[in-house]
Amino acid sequence: MSTQSSRRSFLGHAAAGLSTLALSRHAQAQTSQIEHAVTEPAAIEVNARPIPHFEPRDRSRTRFGALEYRSGLVLTSPYRGFGGLSGLRFLDTSGERFLALSDQGAWFTGRIRYAGNKMVGLDDVEAAPILNAEGRPITEKRFWYDTESLARDGSYVYVGLERVNQIMRFDFAKGGTRARGEVIPTPAAVRKLPINKGLEALVFVPKGKDVSMPLAGTLIAFSERGLDASGNLVAFLIGGPSPGQFSVRRTEKFDISDAVLLPSGELLILERKFSWFTGVNIRIRAIPLKSIAPGALVDGAELFSADLGHEIDNMEGIDAHVSAEGETVLTMISDDNFSLLQRTLLLQFTLVE
Repeated sequence: MSTQSSRRSFLGHAAAGLSTLALSRHAQAQTSQIEHAVTEPAAIEVNARPIPHFEPRDRSRTRFGALEYRSGLVLTSPYRGFGGLSGLRFLDTSGERFLALSDQGAWFTGRIRYAGNKMVGLDDVEAAPILNAEGRPITEKRFWYDTESLARDGSYVYVGLERVNQIMRFDFAKGGTRARGEVIPTPAAVRKLPINKGLEALVFVPKGKDVSMPLAGTLIAFSERGLDASGNLVAFLIGGPSPGQFSVRRTEKFDISDAVLLPSGELLILERKFSWFTGVNIRIRAIPLKSIAPGALVDGAELFSADLGHEIDNMEGIDAHVSAEGETVLTMISDDNFSLLQRTLLLQFTLVE
């Protein structure tokens, strides 16, 4: 059997396992017991295995749509709480120091180690529980563990909780990952989103004297599969100059899993879909920020797509940085759902168009 056929067979079994996993997560929600919860800050070991080729069936290929493959890693750890990574944001401009979160209420910080322009490992990784206003892990409160989305505004970090469809804000100037979170006001329609298809992506539009972007000072919140009357994906403008609700055109049954704002003013949306026939598919669309306004229906060109013929998994996080050479680098991370049938992948591409 070829390597690619073997991989497709394996991922077919993995797909079957997702059904069992979903039932397990439902039972977990009913009992409010978080199996992989992080209860105390801890330095952890994370091992990395390189992914030399994004498309194993054509190892000479490096160009995929508007993206050029740079490098990738398969991440594993003996630490029980490592996994379920659903959001990623860099804490510096070099694409090294990162902040990630798991969907079971945990922060992960660390540094990506490079050899030239290729990722080779993670250093100084630390896990810590996400804390509520009382300084207790949010996992102690029923349904408040499904932390799926992440955005930064300077020292402020925003986290979206999918099951309760609430947004918390943390001031990292007050202790970093030890900071206490506060729930911020959101439109009533946010809390009416589907319980397990709600807040999935957050982007903050920066403001300041050197920033002239439309919607400066706005937190943009995207639902995974909250649909409007026309079947398009619901999103919200929170705060800023023109708060309100808008929609993202939904096509080919893709759902939103994350988003990132580029310095150019383009908003990139990472999307995925799953079917029993084709498995997992992902794509990236580019939406001009200037097209977003209350009541708008926005759409954008596809920059990239991939399926199980490529080295992908359940890709749930995306961020961007500009390299020393001036290249825009996109970094994606996957949520393994704490399943032995899935992987935690860290992938990097150069945006070439």
